[in-house]
Amino acid sequence: MRAKCLLPFIATAGVAAGVLMATAGSGPYAQSADPNTAPNPYEMQDSWAQLTGGRKFGQAIKVQVDHSDGKSIWVFERCGSNECTNSNIPPLLKFGPAGVFEKAFGADKFAVPHSLYVDRYGNVWAGDQIARNGKGADLIKFSPNGDVLMIFGKPGMPGNGRDFLSAVSAVVVAPNGDIYVADGHGAGTNDRIVKFSKDGNFITAWGKHGKAPGEFDTPHGIALDSTGRVYVADRANNRIQIFEPDGKFVAEWQQFGRPSDIAIDKNDMIYVADSQSDATNNPGFNRGIRIGSAKDGKVTAFIPTTPEAGAPEGVGIDDEGNLYASWVAKMNVRRYVKK
Repeated sequence: MRAKCLLPFIATAGVAAGVLMATAGSGPYAQSADPNTAPNPYEMQDSWAQLTGGRKFGQAIKVQVDHSDGKSIWVFERCGSNECTNSNIPPLLKFGPAGVFEKAFGADKFAVPHSLYVDRYGNVWAGDQIARNGKGADLIKFSPNGDVLMIFGKPGMPGNGRDFLSAVSAVVVAPNGDIYVADGHGAGTNDRIVKFSKDGNFITAWGKHGKAPGEFDTPHGIALDSTGRVYVADRANNRIQIFEPDGKFVAEWQQFGRPSDIAIDKNDMIYVADSQSDATNNPGFNRGIRIGSAKDGKVTAFIPTTPEAGAPEGVGIDDEGNLYASWVAKMNVRRYVKK
């Protein structure tokens, strides 16, 4: 059985010759201190996504599998540019398993697209990073065909109360319908996790700006494991924080680098996009995608970046084990398949 508590990992530049230790249900194990040497079992498919009509990706902030079928892929991009404030281009794009473009919607709803999740009914949850021109600082639930079903927060009105959001960086929906929102993206935003019921009622919130356990600095990604635990990419603090569904702190993991996004598959494998590590932000870590087990936290694979591709910021995984990544700076979406 899985232990109820995991000891925090420690990963700093000063442990280059040592090991990282953890305690899980199966007992302690050693994790190599070099976070860049795990094998890469994937090869990249650069031209997987097939856009039509001459359209090109803008800043592609998130990529997610459609959990209603486990194989279709959704991309949230910034209207062919770096924002959508004055655009009428729909930024939510759906692709079939072979990369064929199927549909797009969400025009005129967003300022700077950021958060994305597609639940087991095919509903699309998309949130905005900023409030601008009456848009943003909100989370919108769309039907699979693009009808607006629910809005969380007040569009264009950031706040920190129960009915407000400030910067919706990430969202995930539990099997029972509970919604977890990572609300925060830099100075002046909330830096918290907000939990709602499936009916949209506020349940709880936890966190504030800071570095202590349960505090955040840019909660940039969020995912759930099979037990319902909540994994938060606490990016500017160079860690993943893990919580019980009620917000009780469980552990922090630093061995996955400076996390911009997290995905956890049906087998509790965890995929973490590190788009910002460098000698200043997170010494000793290279940028790329780290893969391991959410059950014990051991990193087992690493997909390094290349100068041509750059560092992906979003990550998703389908039911067949194909990995997807999205790029903001390079404005692209790519697929990775097992070698």
